[in-house]
Amino acid sequence: MVRRLNIAIVAPSMGILGGQAIQASRLLRSWRDDPDIHAWLVPINPIPSGPLAGAVKIKYLRTVATQLTYWPLLLKELRKADVVHVFSASYFSFLLAPLPAVLIARLLGKPVVMNYRSGEAPDHLKRSAVARATLRAVDQNAVPSRFLHDVFAAFGIGSEIIPNIVDVERFRFRRRERLRPRLLSTRNFETLYNLPCTLRAFRLVQDRYPDAELTLVGAGSQDAALRRLAGELRLEHVTFAGRVRPEEIWRYYAEADIYLQTPDLDNMPSSVLEAFASGCPVVATNAGGVPAILTDGLHGLLVNCGDHQAAADAVFRLLDDPALAGRMADAALDTCSRYQWSSVRAQWVSLYRRMVRPRVIAAPTPA
Repeated sequence: MVRRLNIAIVAPSMGILGGQAIQASRLLRSWRDDPDIHAWLVPINPIPSGPLAGAVKIKYLRTVATQLTYWPLLLKELRKADVVHVFSASYFSFLLAPLPAVLIARLLGKPVVMNYRSGEAPDHLKRSAVARATLRAVDQNAVPSRFLHDVFAAFGIGSEIIPNIVDVERFRFRRRERLRPRLLSTRNFETLYNLPCTLRAFRLVQDRYPDAELTLVGAGSQDAALRRLAGELRLEHVTFAGRVRPEEIWRYYAEADIYLQTPDLDNMPSSVLEAFASGCPVVATNAGGVPAILTDGLHGLLVNCGDHQAAADAVFRLLDDPALAGRMADAALDTCSRYQWSSVRAQWVSLYRRMVRPRVIAAPTPA
């Protein structure tokens, strides 16, 4: 009988609401009561307690306090694992979160799968010898897209593609027989996602359709600047919805008719997959790994980064040709089968078992 494996998933908790936290949460929820895998979260953002608790209110001391809490937590939790599954972003966060997890796992003799997920990989790997050395040293790299696989290969780093998960039960498909100019974006308000381009495109849409609506779900460092720009552009019917809990965000897709995103850098955005599953025709920039999941004219419409006129024109094309929009929505839904848990689960189980086969397996999971 094959024993259940213990998997420590080192990732952000939902206290850092973003793509990594959402995918980690979905993965942990999917593993619940699984006969082959027992998984638990080791948060990269633990809440300090005791004398360190007060430091979280001070910007730089917060990082120190978190690290002083994080390293002992790694020592405690990783020793119980058969495999350490580390979610990874880029730049400074790579040094603060994935690197300590790899070092502690090595100290404990535990195999590591690095689950790198940043669209900034080309620049990060070019700049950081530490990142390149770390990714070459781990037992396995898993990336969610062909884009990252090819980036890794260009630096001589091997990887296996295991895609993001989309919850087709929560994001229910709805056929839109008649498209209305109700637009949705669910990207966080950070520079790389270029929300100003989205707002400028919407200005052109609203010039033609005065009753057009745009809902922006997200938050981030650019919040105030985006609100100012919306005012300068004299936009109406723009809703800044703020952060929305992952279990509630499906409602925004259900109410929208077109999904629009204009990032300059991207990987394999869950937002696009959620739009696919919901039946929302997609207009997106051709950033990073987006073209690997969205073929222009087949699953949606792609435009060049930073081109708000092209983004608006793509929205007009959908509104002018609902039959085309319907065909693309159907084709996009068909691709979702590869991102469903039944497919993704098998890939993770296979990878984990390959990693532990040559090693001594940890003690059985407590009942």
